[in-house]
Amino acid sequence: MKLTIGALSKKGNSVVEDVLDVLKSFDSGQTLHFSLVTPKKSLFNRNPALLSKQSPHASTLLGLVTTQSQADSGTDFLQLDDAALVFEGNVYEPTPKNALREQVSKNPRDCETTLQTLIEQSDGDYIFLMLREGWIAAGRDPVGVQPLYFGENRSIAAFATNKRALWKLGIENPMSFPPGNVGFANCDGFKFKAIKRLSYGEPKPTTLDDAARYLQEVLERSIQRRIRGLKEVAVAFSGGLDSSVVAFIASKLGAKVTLLHVSLENQPEIEEAIEAAGALDLPIQVHLFKDSDVEKVLPKVVELIEEPDPIKASIGVSFYWAAEKAAEGGFRVMLAGQGADELFGGYQRYVNQCIEEGSKKARQTMFEDIIRIHESNLERDLKITSFHDVELRLPFASFEVVEFALSLPIECKIEAKSETLRKLVLRKMASNIGMSAKIAGKPKKAVQYSTGINDAIRRLAKQRRQTAPQYINQLFENTKSNC
Repeated sequence: MKLTIGALSKKGNSVVEDVLDVLKSFDSGQTLHFSLVTPKKSLFNRNPALLSKQSPHASTLLGLVTTQSQADSGTDFLQLDDAALVFEGNVYEPTPKNALREQVSKNPRDCETTLQTLIEQSDGDYIFLMLREGWIAAGRDPVGVQPLYFGENRSIAAFATNKRALWKLGIENPMSFPPGNVGFANCDGFKFKAIKRLSYGEPKPTTLDDAARYLQEVLERSIQRRIRGLKEVAVAFSGGLDSSVVAFIASKLGAKVTLLHVSLENQPEIEEAIEAAGALDLPIQVHLFKDSDVEKVLPKVVELIEEPDPIKASIGVSFYWAAEKAAEGGFRVMLAGQGADELFGGYQRYVNQCIEEGSKKARQTMFEDIIRIHESNLERDLKITSFHDVELRLPFASFEVVEFALSLPIECKIEAKSETLRKLVLRKMASNIGMSAKIAGKPKKAVQYSTGINDAIRRLAKQRRQTAPQYINQLFENTKSNC
């Protein structure tokens, strides 16, 4: 579990106790490690009361709490003469985090330019927060894989890696930080500067064969970067096309892959997942649950996703279990196939829109879904897996893969026929690299339905004489009232 928050007082008052109150409210039942970072010094201690005494006044402050020590948390700290930098996540190419740290250290007065160059040129999943007295800058990777939010009230402006931290500060309506931007906060509020964003343009002419060959290149690069240095990796595995592709390529590139499949008991997809694992020749762990297990974890899942959304809660339960089992198995990193449906036309509604309104409108909808994917999917999944101290890496969410997908004509993704397979280019690539025809041609079924979790939530709601939305909303209101 990890939380990072950056806060400044618009009136020059100390925010130390405010930030410590936020950090202390994130009780996971485990030993916690607290950090306070000011423009002049960084403090680390398991006892927040001691941190308060060491830094009695600071109007500009970064606070962190994690269940891991500072050395193991994956967070980098850099203290400069009159500023401090906190970096979370990964830079895969071209500059690893330690090289980035060296660049900033060598030229601290121009570190803002270094950080902007990072966003422009790197492949990574990250956020950073930098502070000087009365000023905080923040940045986020161009796809928005790592969660980051911002908001303000009359007295405080703040950034945080979840909404609950901002609610605790009295900021009612936190907003998702725009991917590929640098944001600046001071006593007047926020300003943003777009550095690298996804753009909508005319598709580039290509054939399905050529598109599949190039997709293989960019996806293999993305996966290679995300497994570099790992001896073993878990894959959240549904048995469907997307997770199978990720697992197959990761194994082909030399990683020791273990498939993790979670589901309620007596679901037909369990046997299909086992069969798919056999076709991939990869070991699989199958973990089965009951309605009572859904009931047990659902309040925590709703707390973590920070939204009263039944579909997100259903998907969140499966990720919660997968990350939990990954952590129990000693896996530090878990891969998943998230993003492929938005990138390559996996949803039936794209086909329906293409038939009813034309391919141009359907392609526009796909683009809008992609630029909002950080809010619709990625933030949910990263917050859940982070709770279990499992690092979720998403090869389809590489900027290079996303940009390539946006360049494709819609004919490489879907056909304007009601009864047709979707994600055509991904299926073609899967066949090209030697995956079984059954996996390459398997129709999509949403995870919340294939695992049975959606139906379980409805049954639990019915026991309470509620609809599923009412049940989830009640859990959400309970969570928010505790802030």
